[in-house]
Amino acid sequence: MLSLDHLTDNPRVAVRRPGPPDPDGRSVVYWMQRAQRASDNPALDAAIAVGNDLGKPVVVFFGLAPSFRRANLRHYTFMVEGLPDVAKDLERRNVGFVIRRDDEHPLEAFCEEVGAALVVGDENPLRDAERWRQRVSRELRVPFWTVDADVVVPSLLLEKEQYAARTIRPRIHRHLQWFLVASRDTRARIPWSRPRGVRSPPPGPNLLDSLAIDRRVQPVSGFEPGPRAARRRLRQFVHTALIGYAKDRNRPELAGTSQLSPYLHFGHLGPKEVALRVGSADAPLEDRRAFLEELIVRRELAVNFVRFNPSYDALDGCEPWALATLKRHGADDRPWRYTERQLEQAETHDPLWNAAQRQMVTAGWMHGYLRMYWAKKILEWTPSPEEAMAIAIRLNDRYELDGRDPNGYAGIAWAIGGKHDRAWGPERPIYGTVRYMSHASTSRKFDAKRYIEQVNCLATGG
Repeated sequence: MLSLDHLTDNPRVAVRRPGPPDPDGRSVVYWMQRAQRASDNPALDAAIAVGNDLGKPVVVFFGLAPSFRRANLRHYTFMVEGLPDVAKDLERRNVGFVIRRDDEHPLEAFCEEVGAALVVGDENPLRDAERWRQRVSRELRVPFWTVDADVVVPSLLLEKEQYAARTIRPRIHRHLQWFLVASRDTRARIPWSRPRGVRSPPPGPNLLDSLAIDRRVQPVSGFEPGPRAARRRLRQFVHTALIGYAKDRNRPELAGTSQLSPYLHFGHLGPKEVALRVGSADAPLEDRRAFLEELIVRRELAVNFVRFNPSYDALDGCEPWALATLKRHGADDRPWRYTERQLEQAETHDPLWNAAQRQMVTAGWMHGYLRMYWAKKILEWTPSPEEAMAIAIRLNDRYELDGRDPNGYAGIAWAIGGKHDRAWGPERPIYGTVRYMSHASTSRKFDAKRYIEQVNCLATGG
């Protein structure tokens, strides 16, 4: 039997179900979930490498699961409208693409149908997604590997939960020369030809017609879905907004950020492709470094947090110093109190906070600097830090296109529970020594009036 050790020695690859490939198998199956793209996709690359070594074709299985926690019509629409791009790009790599409703046609049944010799999946550190992979590893009859496809430096090499950016940064930089290298996007040597009886609906929005999903949150029009639209937005950012990024990225009234987070969340873009494009751009070094710090160090710190901390979506996941100071101030008077419904409807006394909330609800995206302010005020206006964190996560996951993501959980934990931060003085009511952001100080850092006008114009269709 052909050895595949040269592939499993890669620190990106985790062997979930060991063993040799099925000698009677007719194909290699790639279970695509988080990395929804055909380029700069280490999981797909691994599946193609296995298929080429075994002399077998490769087919992608995409299971459309209607029960993903807190996903709604907004998220599903963005996802399925990106699938036609994925199908076309896979075809150019000689790889098949089959879509199934995951509740009716699970992966295990599909593998029997196409005669899988081995299955490759992409990793996802979120709790529910990891449970799926553990279940699949128990139920499959063939080897099952997962590949860490959505970080530049494989999470395994970071060993454990890192305390802050300053502790993870040197560990990441130590490995960049080995992993920040362009993908070759090798083609499968044997093209996949769909066997008779293996059906698949065409990719596109019609996939949602009869799917039992939450339809209370409507799609947004400001982000065109799919890998090709993602690359267009990346090019636009590099050409128009990367210059000045270090200075302007915290000014929400300017188009100073990349707005790539929805594409990174759905895997329409790989972080390595983004990093290489920015790193080679004709822009000042300080701007490129500032962006790569956010894309690689900060983003992978968030992934590290979710991967190694089982309480990533609860206050318990934060540091002891923050839990202690918040507990000491738990009974402090809160001059303003709002219900979750009032917050959702942007019915507070603070016009800047209301604008940030409206931007999230209307556009499916909120500027990163205001996300910090937004979450900190929820701490200030709700009865307890535990409730504040739960409300912030529910609102973020419901309305943001990039909700249900490590970046969101880490950002909210930072804002409310001091995660990846340090104690700040002087000690304040409610916050204790958790970093404080006031309306006055936040508004002075950018043209808040202009930002509020922009959001209100968007929200009213003006």
